[in-house]
Amino acid sequence: MNFTILGCSGGIGSGRHTTCFKVDDDILIDAGTGITTLSLDALQAIDHVFVTHAHLDHVLGLPLLLDAVGDKRSAPLVVHALPEVLDILSAHLFNWHLWPDFREIPSADSPWVRFEPLPMENGLTLGGRTFKPLPVKHAVPACALQVSVAGSSLVFSGDTTRSDAFIAALNAIPDLRHLIIETSFENALVAIAQASKHHWPDSLAAELQMLKVRPKVWITHLKPGNEHVIMDELRVVAPDWTLTALQQGQVIVLG
Repeated sequence: MNFTILGCSGGIGSGRHTTCFKVDDDILIDAGTGITTLSLDALQAIDHVFVTHAHLDHVLGLPLLLDAVGDKRSAPLVVHALPEVLDILSAHLFNWHLWPDFREIPSADSPWVRFEPLPMENGLTLGGRTFKPLPVKHAVPACALQVSVAGSSLVFSGDTTRSDAFIAALNAIPDLRHLIIETSFENALVAIAQASKHHWPDSLAAELQMLKVRPKVWITHLKPGNEHVIMDELRVVAPDWTLTALQQGQVIVLG
């Protein structure tokens, strides 16, 4: 399985795109501005999108994806998320005010998109790849995602602050090979991180100390212009870990 990083920044700016990952050629995890790096043919090949939460930097590409290739598809695009996340998308995005409801276009019997609830810690297997939401703590309903194939697992935290439940879930995955986890702010901005429920270096270091598994750790969602400061602080407060900033265009091979 190829896990391709289309976007992994905590914001936009020259060369930066927000969160969007591609699993092989047919699945996306989140749909931030990284989706704009795909060609029309690549967009048309996407059959499933897993959404960790409904903040704009993770979902703004979803309606544009449907607008771009909905008429070229033979079956609806399927969006998988926690029921609470789908409720937010229904109420605040696909609501005929901010964007048309493509669950009814061109008709309710033949829509361009279909919502499929994925309750917490329920697994869904697609072509030998299993996707399972894990608990995290964010400002809105949110989850992490465990992606498993052939005895190997990768976990993407989504957006989160410190979460004992998330650490417990990670420690229960013996084949965890990769952990993609956010750290949005440097320590000097701890008040903003706490208010918005994101990680900062000290909080992530405390969580890493609680891990009993030893995956490769990739840092994502770094705020634009603050990337080097955050990574430098992380390496100071978590010296026992090799922490690497996730890069747009990077491909992680699993299995």
